[in-house]
Amino acid sequence: MYLHEYQAKRILREHGMNTPRGVVVEDAAHAELAATGYLGGESWVVKAQIHSGGRGKAGGVCKVDSLDALRETAAGMFGSRLVTLQNAPDGQPVERLLIEETLVIERELYLSLLLDREAECLTLVASAAGGMDIEAIGAQTPERILRERCDPVMGLQPFQCRAVAFGLELPTALHADFVRMLQGLYRVATEMDLDLLEINPLVITRDGRLVALDCKMVVDDNALPRQPALDELRDDNQRDAREVEAVHAGLNYIALDGDIGCLVNGAGLAMATMDLIRLHGGRPANFLDVGGGATSQTVARAFSILLADPRVKAVLVNIFGGIMRCDIIADGIIAAMREIGVKVPVVVRLEGTNVELGREKLAQSGLTVLAAQDLTDAAQRAVAAAEAAK
Repeated sequence: MYLHEYQAKRILREHGMNTPRGVVVEDAAHAELAATGYLGGESWVVKAQIHSGGRGKAGGVCKVDSLDALRETAAGMFGSRLVTLQNAPDGQPVERLLIEETLVIERELYLSLLLDREAECLTLVASAAGGMDIEAIGAQTPERILRERCDPVMGLQPFQCRAVAFGLELPTALHADFVRMLQGLYRVATEMDLDLLEINPLVITRDGRLVALDCKMVVDDNALPRQPALDELRDDNQRDAREVEAVHAGLNYIALDGDIGCLVNGAGLAMATMDLIRLHGGRPANFLDVGGGATSQTVARAFSILLADPRVKAVLVNIFGGIMRCDIIADGIIAAMREIGVKVPVVVRLEGTNVELGREKLAQSGLTVLAAQDLTDAAQRAVAAAEAAK
């Protein structure tokens, strides 16, 4: 689960870390009031609050030097959908703006704590080259990226923090503050079950302060039951509506940009199904895992979710019946097709428990279902059906 920048910065301030002074507004009229009534000054930064990186390059972060420019910028952002290199093709809605003071900046740095699944621990990542082009720096000059793995038992140690401070060539006078900040960030990441805590950029101001100019936090979804305060910060308007509905239905659904809807049981089988579709020239429209204990009602709900995507030209159902019986899946397919009135080709591949009964139910349903013999045949049929429907 992503947090908005203003939410992440509030958490940093609660843990004693510096952020720019700012005000969150939900309409353009309050943007001017925030600037003049609270922040003061003659220039401000207007930042669209969406769950995506790359906002600066997409026009979602703007410095304004007058109230007229502030009003114009805020009015243009509110109600728009900001498209970045990191979000969906149709972007995400801008419903809040963060209006912040401007700072006189001497240096920009990059800093993050991220879950390193290979090392099975949090890893501190830092670079003296912060800002919008950090991805390019990591790809082109990886030697400029510093890494310190955090022992899961001992945590991030002061000597590791000092090593990073020296590697970043920080002024000696800032080392103590930097060490305290890093250890504070580590506490935040571990106590709040974060997969990612990123500050980009971390700046050194002219008056010698370390300030988090931007902050991104990603919470482990599996930890939300023990993080109720963070769960309340969820903003479902930033997510695909189908993904939100799937969460409430107990399904694992991720929208993609293809035209072949996938309904599969098991994450591994779902990935293999998408790979086969790509191998045979098609593009999956989604990842959808109905799980091992789905009922016919669950399958019908899954059908309605993936068919809510207008780009879907064909559906591939790939079920290996173990805990999930093939006849239950067949009941769900039949119920969904009758209830929703499915108008796209449906390719079904069933194997496993009660497979013959499942195939018999589909054959006797009177519905147009393309039965596949194996996974390769199913992928080829789905790709051909999607192409024919264009």
